[in-house]
Amino acid sequence: MSGRLVAVAESISKFYDSRPIVRKFSTRIMRGDRVGIIGPNGAGKTTLLNMLIGALAPDTGEVRLGTNLTLVVFDQRREILDPDQTLAQTLTGGSGDMVTAGGQSRHVVGYIKDFLFRPEQARTPVGALSGGERARLTLARTFAKPSNLLVLDEPTNDLDLETLDLLQERLAEYPGTVLLVSHDRDFLDRVVTSVVASERNGRWVEYAGGYADMLAQRPANPAASRAAGDLIVRPAPHRTTPASSRSRRMSYTERRALELLPARMASLETRIEALNSVLADPDLYAHDRARFEATSSALAAAREELAAAEEQWLALEMRREEIEGPRSSD
Repeated sequence: MSGRLVAVAESISKFYDSRPIVRKFSTRIMRGDRVGIIGPNGAGKTTLLNMLIGALAPDTGEVRLGTNLTLVVFDQRREILDPDQTLAQTLTGGSGDMVTAGGQSRHVVGYIKDFLFRPEQARTPVGALSGGERARLTLARTFAKPSNLLVLDEPTNDLDLETLDLLQERLAEYPGTVLLVSHDRDFLDRVVTSVVASERNGRWVEYAGGYADMLAQRPANPAASRAAGDLIVRPAPHRTTPASSRSRRMSYTERRALELLPARMASLETRIEALNSVLADPDLYAHDRARFEATSSALAAAREELAAAEEQWLALEMRREEIEGPRSSD
């Protein structure tokens, strides 16, 4: 665990060709903080981030880092995955079948299921994975590394909604400190506890809360409004609650499951009916014992799968109703 104090910046500045990128910015980052850095392209977001983690020295001012920091950077654009390694080898380093994540040792198959992979994909070469699967593998590898300070530079770029939901859930569970650069308003509202915003000309101001909270706090400023206009708006309701309260919304994965489960249950019911028809033959066991046993096993598996699907659908529907209220009868 890191010390209580993660980083202190005192009046730090950075200039490129006499242009102010960061000018006399100060902040104090404590253990458990989740700080988002926002601003238009070219404002210097990554420059400020790199100074805060000690990767770039300021021209003036000072940055002091806390004790016992273990830093991990997630940047999927620069992450290099070996296309010839399997998914399991990528996560275990090619040694054994265990992954240590969050201080706990887990079998790689169980771990990849947390990142929406099927168990049989553990032996799949990375080169055969889709773009979305590679993004999820990069996430899995990042969270498998021991860390108490996680740095994310534009983590939502090119992520599909399912992977984005997964990233948000992982960040909500992450016990350390998070620093991130993002253009995504909704992502910021769901994840961060404070926002550092560019006010142009090298001036940066920190606001408590997420992006929506920042808008409520910042004074009317045409330049600041233009900076805000450079951020991405995704078609999802804004949330001003911290990440720990996000359990009160349904994730994309949950909503998708709620949509797909009725068709899945209907398909299983049809399969069960067909299998029952086969077993209805009183002479089947005597004439074809192997088929009888195979059909009986398939029937038991289908019934078990249907029961699980029904239980999952009921739990999701109850959760949806708790959050959104009863469905309209119209």
